[in-house]
Amino acid sequence: MTRSAKRTRRLTIGDRTYLWSLRHTHRALADGTREGCCEALSIRSLEGRGGLRIQFSHGPDRLVPDGYPQPSGSVGTPDGRTLNLHEPGTVKALLDEAVRRGRNPGGPIAEELDGWTLFDAVHKATSLMRR
Repeated sequence: MTRSAKRTRRLTIGDRTYLWSLRHTHRALADGTREGCCEALSIRSLEGRGGLRIQFSHGPDRLVPDGYPQPSGSVGTPDGRTLNLHEPGTVKALLDEAVRRGRNPGGPIAEELDGWTLFDAVHKATSLMRR
């Protein structure tokens, strides 16, 4: 799998501090070509050992950046709804929704989650924040 690394950032919510980063990955095929774009958001509690890896994989009706015209970190749907995974407010909304669904970013084991299962709720929450 090939990856483009991004810097780790801090997000403080109440008395908890999280570290998060965003990576763009591809699956490497046996012939050396790449396929399967994925934006992978990693979030972990500063005190924890585990964390969450929220993945947005390319697929039908799923827009994931792979250069022009879609900007880095922007995932969306053909109807024009997007999330910017570089924005701390979006990361917080994704974390809040994942926790609401029973995920534990401070736990001892890393968990993976399909970001598209959170997309609608997070898009709605971030749209309300912008009003």
